[in-house]
Amino acid sequence: MITIVDANTKQLLKTFVKFSFNLYKNHRYWVPPLINDELETFDKTKNPVFTSADAKFYLAYQNNKVVGRIAAIINWDEVNNQQKKKVRFGWWDVIDDVEVTKALLEKVYEFGRINNLEYVEGPMGFSNLDKVGVLTEGFDEIGSMITWYNFPYYAGHLETLGFVKEKEYLENKFPFSNVKTEFFEKPNELIKRRYQLKELNFKNTKDIMPYVDKMFDLFNDSYANLSSFVAITAVQKEYFKKKYISFINPEYIKFVMDKEDKMVAFSIVMPSFSEALQKAKGKLFPFGFYHLLKARKESKDVLFYLIGVDPEYQSKGVTAIIFNEYYKTFTQKGIQNCIRTPELEDNHAIHNLWKHFDPITFRRRRTYKRDL
Repeated sequence: MITIVDANTKQLLKTFVKFSFNLYKNHRYWVPPLINDELETFDKTKNPVFTSADAKFYLAYQNNKVVGRIAAIINWDEVNNQQKKKVRFGWWDVIDDVEVTKALLEKVYEFGRINNLEYVEGPMGFSNLDKVGVLTEGFDEIGSMITWYNFPYYAGHLETLGFVKEKEYLENKFPFSNVKTEFFEKPNELIKRRYQLKELNFKNTKDIMPYVDKMFDLFNDSYANLSSFVAITAVQKEYFKKKYISFINPEYIKFVMDKEDKMVAFSIVMPSFSEALQKAKGKLFPFGFYHLLKARKESKDVLFYLIGVDPEYQSKGVTAIIFNEYYKTFTQKGIQNCIRTPELEDNHAIHNLWKHFDPITFRRRRTYKRDL
């Protein structure tokens, strides 16, 4: 018999977070999150996403043992502003028993129906800066701190239960040695002169902070046309600023400004924290912080996390300026591999951006949809 419990206490939420640690214990490709970081994400008093979202967290028990978990999420900005009558599900982990998945999803359907929603989609988080997609290819590749890892049977569970593919995401990578400077070195100078642009580089995190709000505004503008995009609110900007910016090596954040100091492009690259997080085992103390700091300074693999260009400049080659700056930084730091975060398969503009570097698709993931 499967029993579903609403994880509505601190203790049950901790059980919710720790279930994945049991499911993937000693798995060589799974990258554990930081336990306290996950708990803060689910804390309605700390995470500002709850000003425009609701969520329920469910645990599945069988023989007094946790065998699955799922979050049911409603992003009200998406429902009300975009008229997408959707309930999301995320943070889904389960043993290989489709009946457990079915029981968990029934709670998601129930949450959607009582709020007059029409369909369910997932796995996905609260916003576009959360993790997305169930892994369908690339199970023998180490995960990252910004993606979910899962066993191969997950997609089969959803398809058995009547879900169909909604969106496909690709993850690509290339060795830094593939980078050919002729594609951006000369264009970089020409574009800067033609449009009177300049690059901004940083050595200290405190120098970045005055620009972060402008960066998030530009992020909203540059991604607005994507079908799955939900804008980041003002309170979320403050939260993300405190939570993430200090985590990133300041040399890996690049801005492009015009002659009036308006931001026209930005990019955030993160060092790979995958192996450091595996060593940390979900905890910053006593040794996790050391491993993360070491990776922040020394990792030879980098993840291209976000890149955004003002719509007015999107066909004017501004990314040549960004690539030129990263080339200098990465050469100095001895970077070996460049990894891209999940990108929509139909986002042809972003795929064209990288074509000269001969990337390979090493992972695929997708979201699934079902009518309620």
